[in-house]
Amino acid sequence: MNGKTFLDTNVLIYLYSKDEPQKKEAAAKTIEACSGPVIISTQVINEFSNILIRKFGLDALDVLPAIEELAAAFDVVTFDLGTQREALRLKARYQFQYYDALIVATALENGCDTLLSEDMQHGQKVEKSLRIVSPFR
Repeated sequence: MNGKTFLDTNVLIYLYSKDEPQKKEAAAKTIEACSGPVIISTQVINEFSNILIRKFGLDALDVLPAIEELAAAFDVVTFDLGTQREALRLKARYQFQYYDALIVATALENGCDTLLSEDMQHGQKVEKSLRIVSPFR
């Protein structure tokens, strides 16, 4: 994929999961195929950490190396109140769940062309500039 790519939390979770080897491989191959910058947000890191603790049963301190790995591998961006306002507008317009809308708003704000996600509609174009792609299709 050319241009900037934003990763949703679910794509990263499959990279760390032992339960879904096919999805793990698909996520890894899709990310490796990205020719431009690959971006995650602090929201993605928060969700990722919560899932590793809650669903994978890791201790909080065991999550730290995974976060460091993500920070080294991807560009990490933050968001502000303006991004949250835009997320609410996107939620209303596209009927996204709020946290998905916040991911989309952050991706748009950072000039991403592609959003890799399993949670949203594959192939959907948002604001005529961001295409949602499921790496698992």
